[in-house]
Amino acid sequence: MKKRQRIEEEMPFLDHLEELRWSLLRSLIALFIGMIICFTFSGFILKLLTYPASRLDPPLIFQFLKVQGMLIVYIEIGFFGGLILALPYILLQIWKFVAPGLQSKEKCYSLPLMFFSTLLFLMGLSFAYWVILPFALKFFVGLAPADISANIAIDFYIGFAIRLTFLFGLVFELPIVSFFLAKIGIISQALMRSYRRHAIVGIFILAALLTPPDPITQIFMGIPLLLLYEVSIYIVGVVEKAAKRREKLDSEKYHAEMTQRDVADGSKS
Repeated sequence: MKKRQRIEEEMPFLDHLEELRWSLLRSLIALFIGMIICFTFSGFILKLLTYPASRLDPPLIFQFLKVQGMLIVYIEIGFFGGLILALPYILLQIWKFVAPGLQSKEKCYSLPLMFFSTLLFLMGLSFAYWVILPFALKFFVGLAPADISANIAIDFYIGFAIRLTFLFGLVFELPIVSFFLAKIGIISQALMRSYRRHAIVGIFILAALLTPPDPITQIFMGIPLLLLYEVSIYIVGVVEKAAKRREKLDSEKYHAEMTQRDVADGSKS
């Protein structure tokens, strides 16, 4: 085992590139398989994505304004749906690539990290689908006067719905990213607290870049990000306390061993 670990640590740079190439290739194959599955069920997924719009009063009426409009819709459904299906396997490939550079204690977090990463991503998707998307649709459509009917281009709606839900899935990964960065010592609770004001500004700038160019959607993205940032501060604090407890136990164990050794040396003399 130690020999294998030593070989991995001494892996040449070109071998790392080769391993990265194979990881990317396997991830692309998983994405392609996921896209095929989503293309097969594209009709069902389309109904699922338009369901929040059908619950409005009155329901939205969709149309496509370009000849290739529906093709664009199905391509977006296939790509983002395939990416979601392939996400656990892609995370596994990322972990396998970085695992050789980690310690044995850090490698034991692989399965929990992949599980919670996928869980948080799905929670972000669900939160956006059931809460943010209906609220945003009701708000934006409600701005129209009573004598103006809302006929929405289906490709614009699907693009808006998919990107909004997918971005919320990514945003909900912030606690996992913070946990990992805290484990390797890059961030600390004190650092995150001291840069809280900077983080607030950065969060709303990020929300402005990731969302469509309207302030309401940016606020929808910014507020959950702020809450997740506070949750991440708490998670980093838990990681630091656990690390301090381990250091204390290791120190006590070391002193106990040294005391026993001194007693043993004294009895021999």
